Amino acid sequence: MSDSDASGRDGTQDGSDAIGTSPSRISDPRIREEVTRAFVWVGVIGLVVLALYISRSLLVVFGALVFAAMIDGGARLLGRILPIARGWRVALVLVSLTLFFIWLAYFAGATISEEAAMFPELIQRQIADLLEWAQAQGIQIDQSQLQNYAGSISSGIGTLTSALSGILGGVTTVVLILIIGIYVAVEPKLYERGVAWMLPREHRESFQITVARMAHTLRRLMAGRLLGMFVEGLFTYIMLAWVAPLVGIGAVPMASLLAILTGLLAFVPNLGAIVSGVLMALVGFSGGMEMGIYTIAVYFFIQNFDGYVVIPMIAKKTVDLAPALVLASQLVMGVLFGIIGIFLADPLLAMVKVALERRAEENEARAGSTEVSKSGA
Repeated sequence: MSDSDASGRDGTQDGSDAIGTSPSRISDPRIREEVTRAFVWVGVIGLVVLALYISRSLLVVFGALVFAAMIDGGARLLGRILPIARGWRVALVLVSLTLFFIWLAYFAGATISEEAAMFPELIQRQIADLLEWAQAQGIQIDQSQLQNYAGSISSGIGTLTSALSGILGGVTTVVLILIIGIYVAVEPKLYERGVAWMLPREHRESFQITVARMAHTLRRLMAGRLLGMFVEGLFTYIMLAWVAPLVGIGAVPMASLLAILTGLLAFVPNLGAIVSGVLMALVGFSGGMEMGIYTIAVYFFIQNFDGYVVIPMIAKKTVDLAPALVLASQLVMGVLFGIIGIFLADPLLAMVKVALERRAEENEARAGSTEVSKSGA
């Protein structure tokens, strides 16, 4: 065989390789691995950006699920008393909820509207008195610095009020939460099957177990939260309006308003209790030292009763969240999403905890099956 024939055949083989190989194909396995990693990171970053872009919409959907869990819990509770269809029980819960808000609006409008108008002025006067007392005790306070702090606080309160009014006044958001929550509460299995159908067959059973545990945890969490709100609001009103005159202190001003604020703020653990306690103490000291000390004692009594009796009775073995972790999640969610983030931080943290616990169980089960197979071999 001549050199020219060999070189011709080699040239033909090289040409065929060049034609058959895609220009975008990477032959080096190390470079191919790095490119694959780069694509994975780009995909992860893209998903994170997409999640941030639609995060508020996702949070509204999660709020609807929380509302659905509250309706579902009420319907299940009625099922223990009334042996009727689930749809009728859901309807009874919705009607009761509507009547309660109508009564609350009527009571607030007829009873505490004047108190609510006087409340900011009273708080400002009490803060001024507190500052004068501090200066009388020799505590030096820079007036210019104090004005800056007051401006910052006023700006923060204005931002908070704007965010709250924007959320509460967003008719579209509220309607979406109500509609989605009602649909999910009426027939939750339908949506659970729909999501499970999109998953691989081998993961559907695990998904159903996880969803069932999340729903159970969310129902218990919301039951404890609602019961805590009712107990704190009721006890606050009884202690401030009825018990205070019996012990010779006199009725605490704005008892009805303080009771409603305490009950509503109880939905937000940690932060709500601090805010309600400060407001209660400021109003109490407007009636004198004895009344102020009495309101502080009432605050600690109610918080301890709710924390050590009511919540453990409802959710002791279901929701075990560290207070520091809950507070941190509230601060982060508040910065990212405002008031609605603070309200939903605790339920979202509970759902993440359930998902992580289920994941740990699956990993332990796989490790156990692997050990058994190795020992059998």
